[in-house]
Amino acid sequence: MQSRPDAPAGGGQRARRIRVYLADDHPLFLRGIVQEVKERPELELVGQAVDGPQALADLKALEPDVAVIDMRIPGVSGLDILAAAQRDGLRTRILVLSAHLESKLVYGAVAAGAAGYVSKEADRDTILDAVAAVARGEVVLDPGVQAGLADEIRRREVVERPSLTVRERQVLALTADGLTAPEIAARLQLGVATVRSHLQNLYEKLGVSDRAAAVAAAMRGGLLE
Repeated sequence: MQSRPDAPAGGGQRARRIRVYLADDHPLFLRGIVQEVKERPELELVGQAVDGPQALADLKALEPDVAVIDMRIPGVSGLDILAAAQRDGLRTRILVLSAHLESKLVYGAVAAGAAGYVSKEADRDTILDAVAAVARGEVVLDPGVQAGLADEIRRREVVERPSLTVRERQVLALTADGLTAPEIAARLQLGVATVRSHLQNLYEKLGVSDRAAAVAAAMRGGLLE
């Protein structure tokens, strides 16, 4: 029986190439990346753009496996594209490529759904290896941003975690144990009205409206450790 022309000699299926989309407003840089993609046998270039609106329209129409997006592409920023991709449920994984490695930008991109963040100063092989890794489901961060990103996460944890008084923490812990306001009042030797006042303060600080939501938010925020 004659073998199919796309089957390797061993008889197995040839691996499907990774469909890649590129968006960058610097023509020389874009041209270089385009050429490199075309030379990588495991990659297939499906489109390119020099502005954000075109890139976003193409991502919806083409649904590439990986989109390599300049963080500050004009018209619609990289963050806007990430937000739109999340909102529209696009399966395309987005690798941000940027000359700007500030920790706030990296944190914002990763929080918005970026699968990777790589410096434009990286060599082409590193960038394309990152494309392949992102396509495999990995998260890729440029070595130059990892320490800054860790610092940014720690800083935001301190700033964003609500500050609770000792008494509020006690009320919260007992609420998590399932005690009612009268039971908490008896345990802490407080008036029921005082306990309810502490609970209301907790709701406001945690941005919730009931006991169950308060406990859930506290667990997510590490306030019950």
